[in-house]
Amino acid sequence: MADRRLQVFHAVAKHLSFTKAAEALFMTQPAVTFQIRQLEEQFHTRLFDRGHGRVSLTAAGILALDFAERILSLSSELDNRLQELGGQLGGPLHIGASTTIADYLLPRVLGAFKANFPTAVPRLFVANSDAVQARVLERSLDVGFIEGDSHMPALVADVVCDDELQITCAPTHPLAQLTSASAQSLLGHAHISREPGSGTREVVDHYLLSSGVAPDTLQGVMELGSPEALKGLVATGLGFSIMSRATVVNEIRLGQLVQIPLEPRLIRQLSVVYPKERIHSGLVSSFVEFAKQALGATPRAEAAPGDVARERADTAVRTLNKHSAGRAARQSIPIEE
Repeated sequence: MADRRLQVFHAVAKHLSFTKAAEALFMTQPAVTFQIRQLEEQFHTRLFDRGHGRVSLTAAGILALDFAERILSLSSELDNRLQELGGQLGGPLHIGASTTIADYLLPRVLGAFKANFPTAVPRLFVANSDAVQARVLERSLDVGFIEGDSHMPALVADVVCDDELQITCAPTHPLAQLTSASAQSLLGHAHISREPGSGTREVVDHYLLSSGVAPDTLQGVMELGSPEALKGLVATGLGFSIMSRATVVNEIRLGQLVQIPLEPRLIRQLSVVYPKERIHSGLVSSFVEFAKQALGATPRAEAAPGDVARERADTAVRTLNKHSAGRAARQSIPIEE
């Protein structure tokens, strides 16, 4: 229900870029510029300074941003509350997730949640962890699932589960003969890594540094932005990678890849992030709690995270079915504690 011009202004103010705001809003850049010009004419003041290829907020723009965030938050809450008066939790649910989580952990959770709340319309945005957090911060996403920690103080991050990263290589690779390997033992082998901005890349780099190995001393041969592409190259024997156990379950079963645990083990946390100081709708709150329960178990040593997610999703469905749908529809359950 919020003024579209206010939404466009908020996106430009958060990105400090007309181009990036247009991409986030799925608009053309001229359309974004037109909306901002209209808003500035309405307020009889400039909201942005533009010059030398940079965009910055004026004093009026800073004031407008503070009010825009409050107005957009209240407008979103009003939309959700009015929808809930119909007696069912439903409507759009904007979710972001890193590629690993989106491809290997969330599908079962989303399917089970949709079955339980058929009028909900989940929309999933997939990107690396940095991009997901940026979308949550600008409020174009309700929640985001990321790998590793959040570095944005305006977001709350709740841990949902642990995930182990292991050395991944072709069965014919020399590392495949080991039962475990230290970071130092990787120095003599070609390395294929995720792209900068990836949560996996950040966690791996931090692990290497803490083990006394500078990431740039590895024999890096390629950087890729997709786990699927990464698996395909690793399977050719070109080099090794360090990947989540959840991403290679099928390839290991088929004998295309093998995994070797690091010593000491590399275990990261997967988190759900959402804006601070925001009252969430019953739909968003119910989904967050559902996802926490579905994913919120440390994977057993013999089970892949994807298998655990399936088991936990089934349990979460049974738990939700015990609660009154009418009560859930009438109440907004804040996720802040």
